[in-house]
Amino acid sequence: MSTRPNVVWVSFEDCSPRFGCYGDPVARTPNLDRLAAEGALWTKAFTTAPVCAPSRSAVITGMHPVTLGTHHMRTNVGAHHGDKGIPRYEAVTPHYVRCFTEYLRAAGYFCTNRNKTDYQFIPPITAWDLPGGHWRDRPDPDHPFFSVFNLDDTHETRGWPGFFDDNDIDVDRIEVPPYFPDTPKVRESLARVYAAIEHNDRLLGDLLEELEEDGLTDTTAVFVWTDHGPLPRGKRWPYDSGIHSPLIVRWPGMIEPGTVSNDLVSTMDLGPTVLSICGVEVPRHLHGRPFLGPDAHGGRDYVFASRDRYDEMYDTVRASRDQRYKYIRHFDPAKPYMMWNSFRNNHPIMQEMWRLYASGELEGPPAQAMADKRPAEELYDTEADPHEIENLASDPAYREVLERHRAALEQWQRDVGDLGMMPEDTMVAQMWPGGVQPITDAPKFIVLGEEHHGTEASPEGGTFKGPVVLQMQCSTQGASIGYTLEDDALPDPPADLDAQFSAVLGHNPKGGDPPRRLLYHEPLRLPPGETRIRAFAHRIGYQRSAESVATFIVQAGD
Repeated sequence: MSTRPNVVWVSFEDCSPRFGCYGDPVARTPNLDRLAAEGALWTKAFTTAPVCAPSRSAVITGMHPVTLGTHHMRTNVGAHHGDKGIPRYEAVTPHYVRCFTEYLRAAGYFCTNRNKTDYQFIPPITAWDLPGGHWRDRPDPDHPFFSVFNLDDTHETRGWPGFFDDNDIDVDRIEVPPYFPDTPKVRESLARVYAAIEHNDRLLGDLLEELEEDGLTDTTAVFVWTDHGPLPRGKRWPYDSGIHSPLIVRWPGMIEPGTVSNDLVSTMDLGPTVLSICGVEVPRHLHGRPFLGPDAHGGRDYVFASRDRYDEMYDTVRASRDQRYKYIRHFDPAKPYMMWNSFRNNHPIMQEMWRLYASGELEGPPAQAMADKRPAEELYDTEADPHEIENLASDPAYREVLERHRAALEQWQRDVGDLGMMPEDTMVAQMWPGGVQPITDAPKFIVLGEEHHGTEASPEGGTFKGPVVLQMQCSTQGASIGYTLEDDALPDPPADLDAQFSAVLGHNPKGGDPPRRLLYHEPLRLPPGETRIRAFAHRIGYQRSAESVATFIVQAGD
């Protein structure tokens, strides 16, 4: 049995910490509460963006979306949302960026994801052993694994009528945030949110039971987190209601049960933390920092978040947060808070707010959330004002705090190369010259041995005197290479971007996952006899290459 820990991630979509273990008296979350009691709970974990795809791109790469070019939401659908002028492209990230799971795979981990990816790019097949798999699918039961489960029943759509309508949540006990009007429709929608969390809690319980059945509880670190918060004025906004994430980790024997940490952490730190606890070197270019394991850092001084184009709605907002204060910078303050977003407007709370806005009945914080223009800056004391209602930016008593956050935010933008300051069409033209998606070059095979010194490639293979070492190389900078020794060809990716979009949201039909490919990370020592290899290459944001196929016959040496 490996001494390296197994790791399970469970993400709750669109979910603020409305859990019992976070002190919510309405929540019914026995499995989350037990997990926190047996491990640790972080009170100040925050996402890098208040919507899923930019946030998830930071989680899978350990880097800020505004560095990657994944900060806009969506980038690869048009017909899916109708004709709204939404650009159709995949983000081409810097050449040194990888899905961090490739570092785990290179270290011997079996990596699975069920089912959503949604990173603003189609993840290379090399990112996962099985994109729709389970730890139980690993070929060797002693193989260490990293398995991700994305529970989507807390998605904002589950707050719409038709989902969890028959719940028995006591609406009179619900605390309505002050930025919402306190009406029956709002309370009914919040009750659906609690019912959805309770449902996901049961699914979490099923996964914990499977670990117990497999005898893996004591050797597996379990993480629970979210991609961003729910509800209008939460999702899509960098207030705490949009970026405050629950974070619970149970790691038997390594975390003291019942630990509560007030360290400031980012969900961008999740990947580097997994690398750290699994004994894998954390690449120095990552923005994320481990908060557990031998490479753990202390809490951050600041976390940062961004808001950009969301569907048909262009905006540019940046935020910084420290242990106490939240600073928000609006680069387009003349715009209203609630610009048109047709998907968001399906939400019953949003519809209720529009109804009251139109009739002139909104007042107080709900009216503030619907204001026709914004201040250039917002500053909140989150200890005294956890719902971020009283803007302190113009209060002279907080000038030092304001100036400190201004400077921190501007320095961060310089440090990470904030691409949100560039028009999206200019960025896309750099990523896809002429509006055409680049294609990854196919990998080449290079044979090294007593009689072969790598002076030329062997595209079709051949017969060689052993011993022989085989290198694979791709001339596209930043490409990953995957290969198999089985004779199962990769299917062509869907030509239609909307079909690819369905796949990244986890809508693949059963059996729709591509055949498994090994990650090429070191030269292969070919055994005597015949070896047939199929290999491909894929750089993030590019089209996958054609497969290179070759047969190598190695004759035993003298």
